[in-house]
Order: sequence, then structure tokens, then C-alpha cells
Amino acid sequence: MSGAGGKVLIAAPVHKVLTDGLAAAGYNCLVHETIVQANAFELLKDCVGVITSTRLQLDKQLLDSAPKLKWIGRMGSGMEVIDVPYAESKGIACHASPEGNCNAVGEHAMGMLLALLHRISLGHEEMKNGVWLREENRGTELGGKTVGIIGYGYTGSAFAKKLQGFDVEILAYDKYAPENIPASVANCKNLEAIYEQSDIVSFHVPLQADTLHYFNDDFLQRMQKPFILINTSRGGVVDTNTLLQGIDGGKITGACLDVFEYEPVSRYDAATADKLNSFFKRPNVIVTPHIAGYTFEALYKMSRVLLDKITG
Repeated sequence: MSGAGGKVLIAAPVHKVLTDGLAAAGYNCLVHETIVQANAFELLKDCVGVITSTRLQLDKQLLDSAPKLKWIGRMGSGMEVIDVPYAESKGIACHASPEGNCNAVGEHAMGMLLALLHRISLGHEEMKNGVWLREENRGTELGGKTVGIIGYGYTGSAFAKKLQGFDVEILAYDKYAPENIPASVANCKNLEAIYEQSDIVSFHVPLQADTLHYFNDDFLQRMQKPFILINTSRGGVVDTNTLLQGIDGGKITGACLDVFEYEPVSRYDAATADKLNSFFKRPNVIVTPHIAGYTFEALYKMSRVLLDKITG
């Protein structure tokens, strides 16, 4: 956007390619990477732009406190932290950067899945404690399995690309029926094939009204085979109670989770926190603290993508 200038609040960790690029375009960057919501009202009131991740909720109240705001840049893909319809009604452009971290998320999902199937993490922890168990750590091969991918945008397609060297059948469902699903991936018009055939189900959808608790009791009951669940999208996509019930009942044979309904997990109520602590210790569970899209390379790429969108 030509003729740029004014204050920009940097409310997230970014690569210097973004701050340097914004400065070169005439912006004055106010860097507050560890900002809290209460402090944003004062800082944002004179800003024409803001770069955010998950620290700020750019809701109606905060947006109304920033009369000069012209654009919002989201490091990553989760636009649920922004009231996009309201922002756009005020003429504020909203930019996400899923192109920047989709490869990182695809690699992370792949890594967790292989670590789970081949008991790599468990064997590693045992070896560190001097325990040598071979038969007990016999792995399961990914080859020959059917993987259902729900959401075939940037991250879903990145995960599918990683899978294609492993001799698996890939089923993809996306409500927007993207045209970019290749012939090597089965383009499912609904979820029925995923319910019937999947050994592994991986979620790659945004968190919005129709995806909140997408994985719920009904979804679990419809699954025809025991399966592994992967979630690297948003925690609210998976109902925590359904997840725990599925693991306890054996319908879910393994889980790879990078995201949770409440983050950090210390925000759960005491009873659920106790259940989760037991869940985390299971040998068929791998969890990470929302780091799938948080690589060094992704930080640069997301920053570059936002710079191009803001100044292009």
C-alpha cells in the first residue's frame, strides 16, 4: 500500500525482515512482544497497524479504541483472535500468513505420527533411564494405512505432501471443495469415507462456529475402525471430554496433539487437569505445547508474507 506511514504495534515475535521492511515503508514500529490485553488499549489508540499472534483479542472493544487502525497482520493462520467482520466493516484490512508456517505444521504432524507409531519418544525416555525393552517397543508401520485429512488448505495440503512418500491412501475433505486437491488424494464430498476407512484422522481447520468441537461424540461414534487422532489446528476443534472417553474406551488408539482447548493447559479446571495429566503420560499419546508452526524458518516466512501483503 503506497503512501504508508504511522505507528504500528508489534504485539508478537516477528523476524526483523518485517520490522525493517515496515520501517523502510515509513512506519514507526512499537515493539511489545509480551503485551497483555489491558495494555493494548493505550498503545493501539494512535496506531494505523498491528501485528498480532495469540496474545491479543482484537474484539469490538479493542477495535473501537483504535480509530486510526487501517490494517491487522496475523502471524499464522488463526483469525479467531480477530473480529474480522467487524474490522472489515470499519475498513480495516485483515491479513493472515498461513503460507508461512504450513510446511512447519506439516512436518510436525508427520514427526509426531512417526514417533507415536514407532514408539520413538517412549523408547528414548526408557533408554535415558537405563531401560532396554525391545519387544515391548515393537512399532507399527505407517505404510498401508488410510489417512483422513479434514481441511485441505495450506496446512492440510502440506501434511498430505509429506505423507505421499509413505505408501498410504489419503482421503481429504474440505467443505470449500478446493480445486487444488491432486489426483493422488481422494477428494471426499462428505465425511462418510473418512468415517468408514480411516486409520488416522488429522484436523487442519480454522476455529469458527462450525468447527468448534468438530470432533465430538457423534464423530467418535461414526468412526468404523480404531484410529489415531492428530490435531495441529486449534484446540477447540477437538472436544476434550470426547477425546478422553475415546482413549479410555480404546476407540482412539493414539493421539498426537499440539493444541488444546485451553492454553496453557494450566487454565483447565482441577478435575480436567488431573485427567489430562494422566492422559499425557499414556504411552500412546504425544503432546507438544503449540509449537508446530513455530520454527525459525516459519518466523521468517510468516514475517515476509505479512510484509508483502501489507506493503504490496
